[in-house]
Amino acid sequence: MNSKRLILLASLFVLVCAGIAQQFGQRGGYRGWGRSSRSESIRTAREMGQHGDYETPMWTNAPGFEKDVFTFVRIKRGNGGRGGRGDWTTDAPDSDLNFSYRLQQLTSIKVDPNGLFLRLTDPELFSHPFIYMVEPGSLYLDDDEIAALRKYLLNGGFVWLDDFWGDNEWDNVERVFKQVFPDRSFVELPLDHSLYHGVFEIKSKGQVPNVQTGTVSQYTGITYERYDAKEVHHRVIFDDKGQIMVFATHNTDNGDGWEWEGNNHYYFENFSEKISYPLAVNVIFHVMTH
Repeated sequence: MNSKRLILLASLFVLVCAGIAQQFGQRGGYRGWGRSSRSESIRTAREMGQHGDYETPMWTNAPGFEKDVFTFVRIKRGNGGRGGRGDWTTDAPDSDLNFSYRLQQLTSIKVDPNGLFLRLTDPELFSHPFIYMVEPGSLYLDDDEIAALRKYLLNGGFVWLDDFWGDNEWDNVERVFKQVFPDRSFVELPLDHSLYHGVFEIKSKGQVPNVQTGTVSQYTGITYERYDAKEVHHRVIFDDKGQIMVFATHNTDNGDGWEWEGNNHYYFENFSEKISYPLAVNVIFHVMTH
């Protein structure tokens, strides 16, 4: 490659990075609202102002069946300050609403169009079979939350931990769940497990980067967010009957795949459509049939 072409490609790469940085700067970031009093008081995803360039879909369910639906429940929590980067609002509300819409669109499952934000100690938690916890690299649970999560999971609940990267964040997740289940450990979920062969056939554990890294990956080939986070892991904790209680997707960010699906075609085609949505639909299908 001659020097002029190399300089041209380098300049293009810098311009792409600068454009993406400017775009997200104008939107006020993508890591969530932070721990404001307003976000704490909000109970549904619809109440939180979206931050994408397009309107999240809206739909309704048959009158009288509004509660006879699947609800995407995001867990509210404090921040433990243990090296994690974000808080419970990361990617909300767009990720929750976009995925809820796609789940209803791609399956026969009827889905709540509003989503729900709950604390682990909220009694309503036990009305929902699935909960989602984002950026658990900074997870900290007090004694009441530990007891509530243990009870919820042992009574048939399912928690998905998503968007955490590197060894330190994994160590924190493992430490916290040893408090929840001192006698149980995470194991890697093999690709021959039924979860990967539900609605979609999933043959590999794909990596979903944040939208900036993912968009630029068409030039760099890099999809990991840090050098100790190159390999994707799907680790689980089973109950006594061999059913999954805890599903941890490490070194990947499925929430960004849902959140920024409309940002650009490259990101949607390579990460949202190929990885984030198929895995999420299979997870919910597995939860609802097991």
